[in-house]
Amino acid sequence: MASWPELPVGSAPVGTLLLGLGVALGSGLLIGLERERRKGRGPDRQAAGIRSFTLVALGGAIAQALQQPALVAVGALAVVVLAALAYWRSQLVAPPAGPTPSGRRSPGADPGMTTELAMVVTYLVGVLAMDRPALGAGAAAVVAVLLAARGSLHHFATRLLSEQELHDGLLLAALALVLLPLVPQQPVHWLAGLQPSVLAALVMLILLLQAAGHMALRLAGASAGLALAGLMSGFVSSTATIASMGARLRRSPALAGPCTAGALLSTAATWLQATLMLLALAPTLVSRLAPALASGATIALALGAHLAWRARRTSTGAAWQPSGGALQVRQALLVATLLTAVALVVHQAVQRFGDAGALASAALAGLADAHAGVAAMGALAGQGRLDAPLAATGVLVAIGANCVTRAVVAMVSGGWRYGAWVAAGLAASLAGAVLAALAGGSLA
Repeated sequence: MASWPELPVGSAPVGTLLLGLGVALGSGLLIGLERERRKGRGPDRQAAGIRSFTLVALGGAIAQALQQPALVAVGALAVVVLAALAYWRSQLVAPPAGPTPSGRRSPGADPGMTTELAMVVTYLVGVLAMDRPALGAGAAAVVAVLLAARGSLHHFATRLLSEQELHDGLLLAALALVLLPLVPQQPVHWLAGLQPSVLAALVMLILLLQAAGHMALRLAGASAGLALAGLMSGFVSSTATIASMGARLRRSPALAGPCTAGALLSTAATWLQATLMLLALAPTLVSRLAPALASGATIALALGAHLAWRARRTSTGAAWQPSGGALQVRQALLVATLLTAVALVVHQAVQRFGDAGALASAALAGLADAHAGVAAMGALAGQGRLDAPLAATGVLVAIGANCVTRAVVAMVSGGWRYGAWVAAGLAASLAGAVLAALAGGSLA
């Protein structure tokens, strides 16, 4: 078969150039089609539609195909000038803001700059499509989706998202994109050889789980009830969730079933969060403990779901609505601080007392917070400072010690009957995890 001839412009074969031009054409049509539907009609319609966007994308592609950087820059400047003129024209023809006689707001009351900015981005997409067609096509699809989702995004930003949740989202983005890359990667001696980046990543993981649980409740609404609230809140703190459910039960005895179901489902979140933590800190330990972690989570989920099913008729459907912000930064920092302290204690205990000292330290840490004990075992195992069987045993010891704490909290907050149900669920899930670990040889 005859090969494609070479074009005089550049060194790319005709097939590559045609692919880039095709992607640019499709990108312009896709974005322009969406803008054409928003363009409106009459003298106050927007300036750019499907033809304008297609020509802009093709112009960028042709300028890039000629491999003249100056021409690409001149084309970008021309598009910017045209976009500025279009925006100026829209400001001149826009009628006064406010409702029209029909009661609806005039389409030109708030012209905005979306179309003009989209035109500039479309030109850049056309340029990109010549060198990286797949990336250019993906960028065009993202632009079209963003433009089409105007109403949904506006509703989410102004109606669904509270001021505190917006603040939390910006804080989370700043921590992930600014602070996390700056944290040192090297182990620090006075942190028992732990890496500060590992601690920072653990804080980010906890905050992400908090945000995911909070938004799940927000999107599910009040009809999700106490069961979903317990499961999601358990990712923040199962102990606090059990105490909260117990206090709610005392105020509303008719909600005993839903409250108990929510408390038991929060204990399932402990096993799931332990899995995620170990996956980030010591992946090999996760594979070793997978049967135990899965058994503990499954038993807790099954018991909680059974109680939620039994109590479905007594639930009011409006039992729980998330309040406050999505992030509990203090709780995440507390876990990281506990992790550091536990890691130091375990390191010294192993050196002085051997395996017994490590397990005793894990148990003491678990009495305060299961996540800190689990994370400490995972971090030390991931660095090779603890052997896998000892670390696996320490994880179960930490969770087991925390089960005692949560059972006591349940008794105090919700009474003996509520406490008995929670204690039975904790004991069943822990027993199932231990038996699965023994059967799978995870502790040997």
